[in-house]
Amino acid sequence: MTCSLYHFSNLKYQIDALRELGHCLQDGYGTRQNVAEGCRLLVQANERELAAGLRSPMWMSNYYRRCLSPPEPVGCSLLSDFGCIMPERELHPANWFLKEWFEPARDEVGEKLRLCAHGGCGRPETRSHEFRRCSVCGKVNYCSRGCQALDWKLRHKVDCNPGERWLEEDSADVDGGGGGEMAEVEDGENVLFE
Repeated sequence: MTCSLYHFSNLKYQIDALRELGHCLQDGYGTRQNVAEGCRLLVQANERELAAGLRSPMWMSNYYRRCLSPPEPVGCSLLSDFGCIMPERELHPANWFLKEWFEPARDEVGEKLRLCAHGGCGRPETRSHEFRRCSVCGKVNYCSRGCQALDWKLRHKVDCNPGERWLEEDSADVDGGGGGEMAEVEDGENVLFE
């Protein structure tokens, strides 16, 4: 799988696929861990993202506008880790279609159909627990680490609040929501009886 993803990312010049493969190699997820190779692929993805952004007409218009007016952030990308503020990339037609197709159903289906929380993705979950969840608040789900990082920089950083989750858990314990008794079983496991 790793080789096919790498081959696909190079053939199609897919920055997101290259970035996801870099994260997989760094974490050892689905392949043997290779931190150096993962870093190299992430840098390569950032280089490609920068090159694509510099070629875009949107960047050129923003460049000239910044020359004439005071600086203002125009967009955000993963390159902002390196001090670059790039305009947000245009949605790929497939992502645009997925977003428009599943967006009306987002509120109606609730937990049955989870969608990637990154506004530019729109990918639905195809099997349970496929998506990764925000480790701080646990309220949003992402299809990939790349989508999680982009959405964090663009939107979720402002909305994410771990305090609400802790307060909900504490109030459940105080109200008797978690008021079962703990018993130790022969194997040394603790079991909660309601």
